[in-house]
Amino acid sequence: HDRSAARARQVQAIADGVEMALKAKKVRPTHVEGHDKAEWILLDYSSFVVHVMTPRTRAFYDLERLWGGAKRLEVTG
Repeated sequence: HDRSAARARQVQAIADGVEMALKAKKVRPTHVEGHDKAEWILLDYSSFVVHVMTPRTRAFYDLERLWGGAKRLEVTG
């Protein structure tokens, strides 16, 4: 989904919310990176990856350019 968090605390809250919602469905990440710094948190669920980052970090790494041709999935609910 194309959303960025303005502050580190928001990045953590969004990542925590994603993790809690998926845990409720018995889906747990195999790996989590970046929670302490909270500029970019990566939640790896093996079959998909969730990136939550600040706008500055998002602009710097420009993942949309790198992965522009990748299949996009819309998440609802």
